[in-house]
Amino acid sequence: MKHLITPNDLTNDEVLEIFEDARLFQDLETNSLLSGKIIVTLFFESSTRTRSSFEIAAKRLGANVVNLEVHTSSTSKGETVEDTVANLNAMKPDAIIIRHKDCGLPESLKSYVSCPIINAGDGKNAHPTQALLDLFTMNEHFDGEINGKKIAIVGDIVNSRVATSNLELLPRFGLIPILVAPERFKVTSKFKTVTDLTSVIDELDILMSLRVQHERHEVIESKEVQEEQKQEYIKNYCITKELFGNREILLLHPGPVNRNIDITDEMLLDPRSKVLKQVENGVAVRMAILKKLIPFKREI
Repeated sequence: MKHLITPNDLTNDEVLEIFEDARLFQDLETNSLLSGKIIVTLFFESSTRTRSSFEIAAKRLGANVVNLEVHTSSTSKGETVEDTVANLNAMKPDAIIIRHKDCGLPESLKSYVSCPIINAGDGKNAHPTQALLDLFTMNEHFDGEINGKKIAIVGDIVNSRVATSNLELLPRFGLIPILVAPERFKVTSKFKTVTDLTSVIDELDILMSLRVQHERHEVIESKEVQEEQKQEYIKNYCITKELFGNREILLLHPGPVNRNIDITDEMLLDPRSKVLKQVENGVAVRMAILKKLIPFKREI
C-alpha cells in the first residue's frame, strides 16, 4: 500500500508513469476503471478546486465518493481526527483524501488506516497533487524539454504549501527555482532569492504567482497596515502586461487568484496564462494518481 503525503513519496519514474496515464485521461472521458471503489474526502479547510477536482477525477474513473461534512461530523463533538479516520477506515474505504490546517497530520494518520491516504494539503507543509499538476502543465507546454528552465515563484512563499511541494519536486526534473518575495514572505533556502521581480524577469521561462495566505499569518495587522501592505504588494508583485511585455513566459497560479492583486484581469486573459489549463490538467493528474494508488482488477 502506498500513500501520497509529499512529492517525495514518489520516485521520478513513478511521476513519469503518472504523467503517461494523465495524458490518456486528458479528454476527461468517464470510464469504469475504479468501478465499485469507495473514496472518502475529508476536508477540514475550505476548498473549491482541489476538492471538486478529486471528486470529478474519482467519478470519471467510476468510483463512488463519500464527502464527510466536517462541521456535522463527530469531530465537531470533540472526537479526535485520529479516531474519526480510524472509524472511517473500519468501514473499508479504498482511499481517504484529507486536507487539514495542521502540518504533518496526514503523515501521522498512516498507522490508523489500511487504505491509501492522499494529502490534499496540510497547513504550510505540503500539497503534492498541486505540485504534480503544476509540473505536468510545464512539461506538456514545453514538450518535455524542461531541464534547465527557470521558474520564479512569486509571493507569500513562507506560508505556501504549494511552494514547499514545488520546491521539492521541480528541481528533481531539472527546473531551476528563483524565489521572489517581500522580506516578510521570504524563506531561508538553497535557492536564489530576491525581492525585486524586475531584476530576474529576463531570465525566466515560467512564473508562478501565489496568493497571499492571510489565514496562515500568525500576526494580524491593523486594517490600515493591511491596506498599506496590500498596495505595496500590488505595486511590486502583481503580474501585469507591462511586466511581461513580449516575453514568452509561461504564467501559472495554483488558485484561487486574487484578481488585480496576484495577477491583473488582462494577464489572466493573456494566452501565456495557463491558470485554467492547470485546473483541467488537475483532474487528469488526479485520475492518474487514484489509478496508481488504488488496486483494481485489470482486464485480461
